[in-house]
Amino acid sequence: MMGEHTVGVVIPAHNEERHITDVLETLPVVVDYAVVVDDGSTDQTYSMAQKASTSAKVTILQTEGVGVGAAIDLGHQHLLKTAEKPFVSAVMAGDGQMDPDDLMAVVLPIIEGKADHVKGNRMTTREDIEQMPKRRRRASKVLSWLTTLASGRVTKDPQCGYTATSSELLEQWNWKQSWKGYGYPNFWLIRLSSKGYRVVDVPVKAVYGEETSGIKPVNFFLSVGLMMTIQHHKRAFSHLFSSPIMMFSFLFYLAGYASVGFAINQPLFLLGLPFGWWIAHRLDRLAMRRLIGGRTKI
Repeated sequence: MMGEHTVGVVIPAHNEERHITDVLETLPVVVDYAVVVDDGSTDQTYSMAQKASTSAKVTILQTEGVGVGAAIDLGHQHLLKTAEKPFVSAVMAGDGQMDPDDLMAVVLPIIEGKADHVKGNRMTTREDIEQMPKRRRRASKVLSWLTTLASGRVTKDPQCGYTATSSELLEQWNWKQSWKGYGYPNFWLIRLSSKGYRVVDVPVKAVYGEETSGIKPVNFFLSVGLMMTIQHHKRAFSHLFSSPIMMFSFLFYLAGYASVGFAINQPLFLLGLPFGWWIAHRLDRLAMRRLIGGRTKI
């Protein structure tokens, strides 16, 4: 426990027999519950998790390849049913890419009542940035930009899955509409922004070893890009009639489209598309700032 909060950790794992024991055995002593979600593993992940020695109470849930997002949801929901409230539910991947020494910093803003959701940021020091594989680094920059557009808040390193969430937020989360696969952190950031929850960004170390990613880049960008586009418009339209600023943002968004029509006779009007959309985005961020009552940078 930390203060009056119980601490739980959700550990999604798929074929992580080489890492899962170490992940469990290096959990800090403040962790009360560890929920391993063995999602369709075909190796010894389950038995290795059973053998791990840790002070936390370990539960192992087995699923049949439901996807990383759905696996994390199941872990959160299990804690809602079993953990003493109030609690903090952190997420640490089963591949050992999340440093257990950072866990205290990740959960602390919730313990102190400063945040509803905390996300790690591996892009805060040059050393950590350079440690990240170049392809992931480039992808992270693109996804940071896209997530900023979709959420209305400046977001760094949105793919970092090292997170912590308050039990109060989890009790209000719509599990039926939750995203199930890759792109899960992006989905959460967009929805949290739309609902006005407090999100805090904390530095965490980047840890890379011999693990390999199961992400197929083309499929990932197509599916996650489409999801963020849909969620962006859902967020914007949900606030359209309650926020004059969002209404002006929408008008500039439409003006950007309209400029393309005028460009048929006057090509210079093409400049209206990026200019209109830029203003629309700035107004969008201002509207989100008003909603959360603070800064838009996370």
